[in-house]
Amino acid sequence: MGQGNKTQTWVSEFILLGLSSDWGTQVSLFVLFLAMYLVTIVGNALILLLIRLDSRLHTPMYFFLSVLSLVDLCYSSSIVPQMLAHLLSVQKSIPFYSCLIQLSTSLALAASEFLLLGAMAYDRYVAVCYPLHYTVIMHGALCLGLAVGCLGAGLTNSLLETVITFRLPLCHSVMNHFACETLAVLRLACVDISFNKVMVAISGFLVIMLPFFLVLFSYGRIVAAILHIHSAQGRSKAFGTCASHLTVVSMCFGTAIFTYLGPRSAYSVDGEKMVALFYAVVAPMLNPLIYSLRNKEVMAALSKLLDKFSSFSLKLKQRTPLGKYQVT
Repeated sequence: MGQGNKTQTWVSEFILLGLSSDWGTQVSLFVLFLAMYLVTIVGNALILLLIRLDSRLHTPMYFFLSVLSLVDLCYSSSIVPQMLAHLLSVQKSIPFYSCLIQLSTSLALAASEFLLLGAMAYDRYVAVCYPLHYTVIMHGALCLGLAVGCLGAGLTNSLLETVITFRLPLCHSVMNHFACETLAVLRLACVDISFNKVMVAISGFLVIMLPFFLVLFSYGRIVAAILHIHSAQGRSKAFGTCASHLTVVSMCFGTAIFTYLGPRSAYSVDGEKMVALFYAVVAPMLNPLIYSLRNKEVMAALSKLLDKFSSFSLKLKQRTPLGKYQVT
């Protein structure tokens, strides 16, 4: 009852403290994050374009990669543009409903990404352990169903977590974060948030640990299958099909598990901000680079696209009056 008698006010907007109060630091961060965001946009858009244009990439693995790139693109865009605007603003405010939309969107996309990484691990498991039946098992309907299921589960998780977060009475409007994030909003509540923390933990287990267990199972079977391959070339080829995905999985799940399952004494608001930055800025930028630079098929598709663009540019130049003059 004592907590219930605290003054409760309707919060129409939130004030975000951001990453730094120093103007010079904010300008430097703006330049850095803008460059990284542009790389994210170009990299993920290029992955989507290559998979769409090159028929050799019309396989289950690249279908899941295209969905992952789209999720990364949307997730980064749900947070970074506002963060960039606030880095150059004196008043870092966000309306209540904009905060609600940002939180629900980022939660849905983040959960979907973890689930997609689990689905991609299963795809690699089937490809390595059952190569002769791969196309039969990983048929189009199953791939589409897995992708829709991951997105649907992410959306459901987001709706539930958003509802139980914003139904709380809020006594404060100053949020120590650069974006609307669940734990940052919970710290503004007037009442006990033990139930919400339990729900956050359950949500984290469902969308992080369950896919992680699927990844461990899949790669455990993959490693066992690779060890039974007699030729070194065969083992190298089998591992090569999984290397890019394994790199991304290690990076994303490793950070999440350390953050949410690590010792609470090591947890801090600044650490929370750094993890949020990693998932909003760093991971969406690195994923397309990892999948392209470590993947011969993607690099071949890129080379093919550049050759077509070069040929088109040459033909266009030859059709101009100057081009005709130079040719004759």
